[in-house]
Amino acid sequence: MCLIAFAWNTHPRWRLLLAGNRDEFHARPSAALARWDDAPIVGGRDLEAGGTWLGVTDGGRCCVVTNVRDPRDPQLGTSRGLLATDYLVGEADAAAHAQRLLRAAADYRPFNLLTFDARAAFYLGNRPDPRAQAVTSGVHGLSNADFNTPWPKTRALMQRLQQWIDEAGDEDFALLFEALADERQAPDAQLPDTGVGLERERLLSPAFIRGEQYGTRASTVVAIGHDGGGVIVERRFGPGGRFHGETMLRFGALAPHR
Repeated sequence: MCLIAFAWNTHPRWRLLLAGNRDEFHARPSAALARWDDAPIVGGRDLEAGGTWLGVTDGGRCCVVTNVRDPRDPQLGTSRGLLATDYLVGEADAAAHAQRLLRAAADYRPFNLLTFDARAAFYLGNRPDPRAQAVTSGVHGLSNADFNTPWPKTRALMQRLQQWIDEAGDEDFALLFEALADERQAPDAQLPDTGVGLERERLLSPAFIRGEQYGTRASTVVAIGHDGGGVIVERRFGPGGRFHGETMLRFGALAPHR
């Protein structure tokens, strides 16, 4: 993922509300949101490395990963997508997993990771050094920098999520998908300097990136209730931002009888 806003323990129905965009090269093969045949994961799948950028389980766990935008930092180490997969299929709770991952975090490519279970949520990163912190109740944001870094598109999505909560949003996620589809560029004065140059900072500043080679591949909303049941909705896009379909799946207590 490249843009995330989420609310933790702030909604009367949903203990976790998360909205995010995955930006990636369109040529990188991936599978759409689905129940995996070989693991207890509901999510999209990176067919190049085998992991996922965002996934949930019927037990109410959720995990999402982003990269860190810094062209000076070599992309060396174990694939980031495996971080999410390992957490989702593991037995350790979010707190125990965070302490264990700290010892191995330096072995992975630059990452930011969010983990959620029934009781706790954690942010973990490995740049500039491995670190972990418990997530407090409230609305938070994450992009390709650090936890709650105030990039314009991150702040804007956090505000729209708070608006959705304030307006008593329940299971109509139209406002959140509208926010994820925002193509407005930020003013130059508000752009970060991540080492990619001004023109590329401009191109990457909208929530939704429309490009032929690189752009927003998926917009996803996750809602997990206090009972562990939830819903995940994914909208997919191809080169030039062309709509490629939508999938909605329920899991846990809200899953259809199987």
